[in-house]
Amino acid sequence: MLENCKILITGGAGFIGSHIATRLAEANSVVIFDIFRTGRLENIYHLKKNPNVNILTVDIRNQKALTKHMRVGFDYIFHLAAQASVPLSIEDPIDTIEHNINGTLNILQTAKENGGGKVIFSSSAAAYGDDPRLPKLENLPTKPISPYAVTKIAGEQFCKVFCELYDLPTVALRYFNVFGPHQDPKSEYAAVVPRFIEQVLARKPPEIFGDGKQSRDLIYIDDIVEANIKAALTEKANGKVFNIACGTRTTVDELAKMIIGLSGARVIPKYLPPRAGDIKHSYADISKAKTILNWTPKTEIQDGLKLTFDFFKDQHTNISSP
Repeated sequence: MLENCKILITGGAGFIGSHIATRLAEANSVVIFDIFRTGRLENIYHLKKNPNVNILTVDIRNQKALTKHMRVGFDYIFHLAAQASVPLSIEDPIDTIEHNINGTLNILQTAKENGGGKVIFSSSAAAYGDDPRLPKLENLPTKPISPYAVTKIAGEQFCKVFCELYDLPTVALRYFNVFGPHQDPKSEYAAVVPRFIEQVLARKPPEIFGDGKQSRDLIYIDDIVEANIKAALTEKANGKVFNIACGTRTTVDELAKMIIGLSGARVIPKYLPPRAGDIKHSYADISKAKTILNWTPKTEIQDGLKLTFDFFKDQHTNISSP
């Protein structure tokens, strides 16, 4: 467990970042950087009065702002700030590059110039693209099929170089399909779990892009938080890349049926044309994380879905109540 450390979380008002902030604020000094473009203040509102937490509107693209606020130095930097939408990266690759490549390079450079601090970089399984080999091993060639994936691969490579060339400790975590409370279902590019839940709560059919046979390796948010902590504490992880997933496959059809079952709604999925940049199959080999990080996911998919569904149902009920 991380205790009595100075922690920086970029993108700390986002879905994953806010969960990490909540967990680490219990016993550490935590600084959150966010520009609230996709991060939401409501995700961290409960932390505003915590004396251990400082919430700052800092853009990772602004080197001067980073230098000003990182001058104090940090023990660990959890770098999650990013433009995280595959479709949006296809529409506007330049904006994605500015956030995900330039922003990451700014964080690494500023950390190096201000006494270091281990950087835990949030990467993505999008790096594997549509390579048909399953399960995905970290030593497979990267085959990006979107600008977003390209930027995450670049971030991993910069982390490796800064670790080897400048002795800045780094580790990259390739998340697969993360889900849980506080994920945004309202975005045009919302992830599949909150989008399905929001649709069935409204008694609408869950909309599936493609034939529904595509598979995903789903992982609950609490296990992602634990993986970040393990990566921070494990010196043998420095300079390496790890798959962070459950190591199981769930088709989108199966996911829709599970969520419909939780809701009791009498709806059937609606199938739409596939989206550009979407990966057909995502399934991870997590043996490297198990061995080196001593990390194993603990939440079963069905249990995580129930927790997530109940969270959104409560929100839906509160909004609907007079």
